[in-house]
Amino acid sequence: MQLLRSLMGRLTPPAASLASVLLGLVFFSSGMAKLYAGHRFPGFIGPVWLEDALAEHGLGLLGRFIAWAQALIGWLLLTQRFRALGAVMLVPMLLGILLVTVSLHWQGTPYVIAVLLAMNLFLLWAERRLLLPLLTRQPAAFPEPDPPLSLPGHLAWLGAAALAAGSVWVSAFMVQAAWGMAAAGLAAAYAGRQIDRIAARR
Repeated sequence: MQLLRSLMGRLTPPAASLASVLLGLVFFSSGMAKLYAGHRFPGFIGPVWLEDALAEHGLGLLGRFIAWAQALIGWLLLTQRFRALGAVMLVPMLLGILLVTVSLHWQGTPYVIAVLLAMNLFLLWAERRLLLPLLTRQPAAFPEPDPPLSLPGHLAWLGAAALAAGSVWVSAFMVQAAWGMAAAGLAAAYAGRQIDRIAARR
């Protein structure tokens, strides 16, 4: 039993990081595909015409909100800085998608969503030391990230998020430049951890 616990302890961090990146990639790209002009951003989950379909019923704003929510949740998971928050936000998103696909009798899609939900539940379990205090109201004893998160790192992450979000408006004029902005935003978000390391040495 001790050996199993030790093995799980070693495997969980990289497995959780992989689950976070995969889920983040799916939802960030899917949200951006709905938001980009002409839907010219590669995405995995459709439909990219969701806003147009809902607009016919006066719900276009809801479609735009769903797209931005998917992009935000995906960004949180993909960049991993606040992946626990992203994993919590993804639960109602996935349950909503699952209920819609089941109600519309889409073949195969509910199984895909069920797999994504299972991955997200695993990620929530991996982040249990951060999340359990929300239920128990007891302070958590969890290790500090190495290096500790810093204010300059947070600011770099926020700037990177703004760069990626700005690419949505640029896509209406120069889609290649918009792709470059989104990629640069992701690179800058990951560079935030290097900024954390520099701040920790001071």
